[in-house]
Amino acid sequence: MQRLFKVDGWKIIETELHKEDFRLAESMMCLGNGHMGMRGNFEELYSGDFHRGSYVAGIWFPDKTRVGWWKNGYPHYFGKVINSTNYIGIRVLIDGEEMDLNHATVHNYYRELDMQHGVLTRKFTLIQDGKETEVTAVRFLSVAEKELAVIRYSVTAINYSGQVTFIPYLDGDIRNEDSNYDEDFWVAIDVDASAYEASLTMKTKSNPFGTPEFQVAHVMKVVVEGAEARVAFAKQEEYVENTIQISLEQGRQVTLNKYVAVTTDRDYEANELTIKGKAVLARAEAKGYAKLLNEHKEVWLKRWEIADVEIQGDEEAQQGIRFNLFQLFCTYYGEDARLNIGPKGLTGEKYGGATYWDTEAYAIPLYLSTAQPEVARNLLIYRHEQLEGAYHNASQQGLKGALYPMVTFNGVECHNEWEITFEEIHRNGAIAYAIYNYVNYTGDQDYLHEYGIDVLTGISRFWADRVHYHAGTKKYMMHGVTGPNEYENNVNNNWYTNTIAAWTLRYTLQVVDQLKSLGHDKPLQDLQITADETAKWQDIVDNMYYPYSEELQVFVQHDTFLDKDLRTADTLAPEERPLNQKWSWDRILRSCFIKQADVLQGIYFLNDEYTMEEKRRNFEFYEPMTVHESSLSPCIHSILASELGMEVKAYEMYNRTARLDLDNYNNDTEDGLHITSMTGSWLAIVQGFAGMRTANESLSFAPFIPQQWEQYTFKIVYRGHYVKVLVDKKQVTISQEGPELSIGVYNTRYSLPPNGEVTVEIRQTERIAE
Repeated sequence: MQRLFKVDGWKIIETELHKEDFRLAESMMCLGNGHMGMRGNFEELYSGDFHRGSYVAGIWFPDKTRVGWWKNGYPHYFGKVINSTNYIGIRVLIDGEEMDLNHATVHNYYRELDMQHGVLTRKFTLIQDGKETEVTAVRFLSVAEKELAVIRYSVTAINYSGQVTFIPYLDGDIRNEDSNYDEDFWVAIDVDASAYEASLTMKTKSNPFGTPEFQVAHVMKVVVEGAEARVAFAKQEEYVENTIQISLEQGRQVTLNKYVAVTTDRDYEANELTIKGKAVLARAEAKGYAKLLNEHKEVWLKRWEIADVEIQGDEEAQQGIRFNLFQLFCTYYGEDARLNIGPKGLTGEKYGGATYWDTEAYAIPLYLSTAQPEVARNLLIYRHEQLEGAYHNASQQGLKGALYPMVTFNGVECHNEWEITFEEIHRNGAIAYAIYNYVNYTGDQDYLHEYGIDVLTGISRFWADRVHYHAGTKKYMMHGVTGPNEYENNVNNNWYTNTIAAWTLRYTLQVVDQLKSLGHDKPLQDLQITADETAKWQDIVDNMYYPYSEELQVFVQHDTFLDKDLRTADTLAPEERPLNQKWSWDRILRSCFIKQADVLQGIYFLNDEYTMEEKRRNFEFYEPMTVHESSLSPCIHSILASELGMEVKAYEMYNRTARLDLDNYNNDTEDGLHITSMTGSWLAIVQGFAGMRTANESLSFAPFIPQQWEQYTFKIVYRGHYVKVLVDKKQVTISQEGPELSIGVYNTRYSLPPNGEVTVEIRQTERIAE
């Protein structure tokens, strides 16, 4: 665990310049607005180690794959979000000497990320040659005007009079740190500069894979407050700047406002990008800094009205959940169905910024409850729009149906690790489960015949072709797979994969029958679903093989898991962990240690299909062997531990998921935040501590309160109702805005009156889900 920042319910506060952990601090201070995002880089020069990162949502490049031994079916490229123009840059010179916090004497350093309002502020006093200069830099990426970034940079001469020179610039000569061949992905196609203005339009280089090429324009407007200025401007091939010189009197402050518009040809014609950017800046200049900031804050406050989770008695937990919600909403808020949520979001380059199964398994449940239904619907439509790519992926493996990719931007697989790309096919089941989850939660049955049946049929056809029939046992099996536990590859009959495949076939059959009964025959006819085909699906459902130990009474993770040297994670020496940074991959694969929930992932998804005793036996067997080295792991274990009454374990796992990045639990936050797993802290509270379930289209709760907390409150959006749940040491109070609603609390049904509330005495130990 590594903590750099103060604990505060609404802020991330840094009170010293962490030169040795600069990248970690950069990650923690990330900003985004769904359209673009950036790491917490400094505006002025910093000559120490750092990771420059500015990313534009939906802009990516097919970097050439690096594979030592090529095999049929390997992806031809590794898709990745690409680092784009550095648009926050402002070089600052005091009497000709450039400001550089890596070498200068710095006093009173203070940086805060205000999560309530989405504003990053930095203050410090710089001493150069005895001259003291007070600096304040404020930055936000507007959520009211998505294409607008605002930087306000102020300096005050404390003990001298002299000259300050601001050099605001746009720099397009930027590279990804993770490019396979140190490749530069951009070329400049339009460069312009004039007094107080500049623009730079970059285009992704052509590629041999036929994927889209993108153009991105950055347009800059500079406004000086508090002084007269002399300005010059210059441009180079991939760079534009203004040089603004100002006489600085002792005790006086001067301020430079830098407005930047970021436009792309995803939204406009390529020849209009600069024009559209200038229109954004004209509106910004007319409003002025104060109004722009207020509009931005108002949108953030409206988001928090719906989504905030309030915790009394535990400031660390409070900071954790708000930080995670803030960074999630910085990454995605559902306005653009063409976008999705990468594991690192717009905060770094690891995982390529692409879409994984994380979205369906972890993010959709949160967005279903904290935003309007169209947000989650858009995430599902994203997958429907990429169905053709999923069919292509299956065909590359010589299989029928649709195989959704492990990693993608356009539906085509672009991950080049064979054990994941070819074998971690369980992700197909998460796509299907997300459709069920969405329809079950929202009641949007129309989605099934408009979109859902297309996806379910494609996935079911894949499963039907991927299984094989074993004549000896008269069972269907799947060999050569990787389950959610990526610390085992190429195993036979992973229990979770077999389970989610059979469940998908069963759910698809239910949807087919439902559509027939409702007269939605055309989509079924278009898909040419035959009686023979559905009979085959049913046969697989009825005869799927599931590894099981009669002796231990647990579902076995895969056929040979029990042959391993089984021991618990607490037998590992501290210096051996994390395993993925200390052990060879061969040693990890041969061990029994589990990266993340595998069997328990299936029990979490299909929770209402298992008894409490089954859940308990499997949890008590697998959790002690789990090292939680995936950021997706702690939340699932917290939710199940809550249901089982293991309150200490549930709280431990909540803290781990809530403060994973804040405390750098896995020693890897310096390369970006774990965006998709940030949903886990919300899931651990709402589905875990509060026991919220929506199985069979019925909303219910079974809350408890951690001993460390005095009270917690959250809100959900559910089928047109705005429901508020307040849990304290004595009672559970559930209120709502909306018509009458039936809810379950501790296995008892209550009628929640229109715009009314229900209060139930809390039960700390009896929390059996309905």
